[in-house]
Amino acid sequence: MPADAELPRPNPDVLLSSLKRHEGGERRGRLRLFFGMAPGVGKTYAMLEAAHQAQAEGMDVVVGLVETHGRPETEKLLAGLPSLPRKSFDYRGTTLTEFDLEAALARRPQLVLLDELAHTNAAGSRHAKRYRDVEELLSAGIHVFSTLNVQHLESRADAVQQITGVRVTETVPDSLLDLADEIQLVDLPPAQLRDRLAQGHVYLGAHGQGAAENFFKESNLIALRELALRVTAERVDHQLRHVRTDSGATAIWRSGERLLVAVGPSPFSTRLVRWTRRMAYALDAPWLAVAIDTGRKLPSAEQKQLDENLALARELGADVIVQPGRDVARTLARIAHQHNVSQIVIGKPRGQDWLNVLLGGSLVDQLLRHSGQIDVYIVPAEPRTGQARWRDWQVQNVSRPREYALSLGIVAGVTLAALASASYTGYFVPSLFYMAIVMLLGLFVGPGPIIAAATASAIAWIFIFIPPVFTFRITRLEDGLMFVVFVIVALVTGRLTTRIRAQQRAERLGEQRSSARYLFSRALAKARSADEAIRNAATQIQELFGARMAIFIPDSARKLGVHPSATYPPSEKEFSVADWVFRNRKPAGRFTDTLPTAEGFYLSLVSGDVCCGVMGVQPPTENDLNSSQRELLETFATQLAQSIERETLRAASEAARLVTESEKLHRVLLDSVSHELKTPLAVISGTAERLGQAPADLVPALAADIHVASQRLQQLVKNLLDVTRLESGKLQPRLDWCDLRDIVQAALAATEDVRKDHPTSWNLPDDLPLVRGDFALLEQALFNLIHNAATHTPSGTPIILNAGVDRLEKEAWIAVSDRGPGLPAEQAARIFDRFSRGRMARTGGLGLGLSIVRGFVEAHGGRVEVGSMPGGGARFALFIPWSDPGHVPEE
Repeated sequence: MPADAELPRPNPDVLLSSLKRHEGGERRGRLRLFFGMAPGVGKTYAMLEAAHQAQAEGMDVVVGLVETHGRPETEKLLAGLPSLPRKSFDYRGTTLTEFDLEAALARRPQLVLLDELAHTNAAGSRHAKRYRDVEELLSAGIHVFSTLNVQHLESRADAVQQITGVRVTETVPDSLLDLADEIQLVDLPPAQLRDRLAQGHVYLGAHGQGAAENFFKESNLIALRELALRVTAERVDHQLRHVRTDSGATAIWRSGERLLVAVGPSPFSTRLVRWTRRMAYALDAPWLAVAIDTGRKLPSAEQKQLDENLALARELGADVIVQPGRDVARTLARIAHQHNVSQIVIGKPRGQDWLNVLLGGSLVDQLLRHSGQIDVYIVPAEPRTGQARWRDWQVQNVSRPREYALSLGIVAGVTLAALASASYTGYFVPSLFYMAIVMLLGLFVGPGPIIAAATASAIAWIFIFIPPVFTFRITRLEDGLMFVVFVIVALVTGRLTTRIRAQQRAERLGEQRSSARYLFSRALAKARSADEAIRNAATQIQELFGARMAIFIPDSARKLGVHPSATYPPSEKEFSVADWVFRNRKPAGRFTDTLPTAEGFYLSLVSGDVCCGVMGVQPPTENDLNSSQRELLETFATQLAQSIERETLRAASEAARLVTESEKLHRVLLDSVSHELKTPLAVISGTAERLGQAPADLVPALAADIHVASQRLQQLVKNLLDVTRLESGKLQPRLDWCDLRDIVQAALAATEDVRKDHPTSWNLPDDLPLVRGDFALLEQALFNLIHNAATHTPSGTPIILNAGVDRLEKEAWIAVSDRGPGLPAEQAARIFDRFSRGRMARTGGLGLGLSIVRGFVEAHGGRVEVGSMPGGGARFALFIPWSDPGHVPEE
């Protein structure tokens, strides 16, 4: 590399990705895929051989699931490898066996062999697809060997169907290849594979003959082999990029050809793009089309031409990159080094060679200095039909008229000041003033006003101050040299000003893009639902671009509808454009070549293989979106699609969790209710049968048993009805003025039978005020507390009731205390949950009583607290909002 070439700076995003890749690799297991073109090439055989080698090296290897398909040579390799028992599932009267993921996680071997990665698990398995089992094993730190055919890759399934006519239903996402730490290609010539098929080593019986005439035709196998080789080559290419990034290499590794073409707003770029496409096709090499955004706002005609050039490159198969940068040559060289480009294609400049020298050389000259080991192809432009014109060269930084006026005005002011002091300073000192002014103006104005100020200063100094005055004659050498210095200072200052301002614009543009990405990502991260994410996205785009936005979301029938967050109502024409984008997953509308007469710019919201909808952006009519802005919008669309998909998956996961919890609750409730119903019904039924044949002296006792059982049954039904009322959310207390003493007395009377073995005392102040509440609900809540204390404490345990009013906190309270075993702290936190029962609780009951207490009290706006009594026992207290009856109007 030449000495003055700048080494490419590492891309922070690439370095961060590398760090994350290494950090993740340290925590998870390693995946090794044995990859082939079709069944029968020997993937499982190669996997078992590798497993034996790993076992010989001291690794704990376990066979999770290996399909031998009756091949003797494969079955022999299973000998000596421990296997996990398979998990059985009943499916429509047939017993299916699958890999036991739970057993593998419990066993925790170092390496698990899991054949046929694309397999669909039987219903009832933890994961629907086997590759999900592999992901969980890797997350647990367990290494995995697995096998995969090229037709099972999601991105290749359509190509395989076109080649073979067979529709592949079991696929895995291509991202799984990125997850694999090693891919071993197991290859076999098509003729040899067909021989194995004919000998019965692939399929047994007549099935093999049918396969040979269809899927295993030689033409099919040749095409599948090419697909497998291409996938493996792409994988190796990605690994090469990672290795170069991780090693910090700056040299180009010519392991394969990769081309880059520089695209600009010139019509000549069209020829460059086509020339590069022909060359890439001849070399069978990938290629990039790169446009550098220097921050200069292009005229509408040039912007349109640039868009057309990039669209052509994208259509011809290039990876398009729009990168901000103040120095085009350095930025192109940096991108080329980052992507391991071996050849750069650029157009040959035309004319104004002397001007290029003054400006630091042409783009080609600068690129040659920075390209290092990369080959640079210079493609000549088409010959001009006419003579070169001065207006073909355009100044990039056009200054405003007021900058010229400011510069000339300052020169005039300095001239007047110099005239006033000329008798004291002489004629040479004003030249220093003029030079200082020209240099200072470089901080505020563009190169044009600087050159104008330098020219005016030189003319004024020569004409007014240099003797003979009022002439343009220069008689002294030093005066002539000073005039030349004026010109040099003006040109250098103008050039430096141009570069500094271009750098400022590029940095400002990069900062704005980074800030926009951050604000958009933060807005999506704050969203708690897909609808909120869409609303936040619409707000951000409106603020960043001053544009209106509409999101089109498909319904269950995959028909588009406009999301309510839309800031403009799409017409029927705009809706049809959005529908086309949704079906084709390509940009369309304004600024594109597809349906360009539309008012909006439409992008598909694609995440992975799912199209979540369409994003439409409608900027003001007078504003055009340049390539950089459209690229930013495409990034936003991808982020929004990922956010929508994430929220959709989260909602589906939450729904699945609720279904699981509902089923679990249903089973618990059904089991508990059936048990609790059977017991009193059995008592009533059995006692009723005995009642007809029992002696007269046993009739009262039997009747008492029936009464107790019926009360228990009645309480159970009442609790279930109360829970149903609470769960439905339709419980509305009928508020009226109630006396706490009456509520306590009613609850004591209702629990007289259950607390007959528990001495009960109560302390109710005479001045208890009235409270507003539902008498029946509060009585039922207090009844449940007393019933709970009497049921779950030993016989003879005293029960104490207290009541009062806290006038400072504006709360009335009733407390039920006992001297029983009390509650552990860990149980007190969940004792009011449904179906929650203490460890010391007696058998029987659903665990609904205390949850009903909390529901009834909270319906009044109150609360329930549980605590321990000094010396042992538990204390439950109901707190109900209280107000002075004199300050509450009657209803």
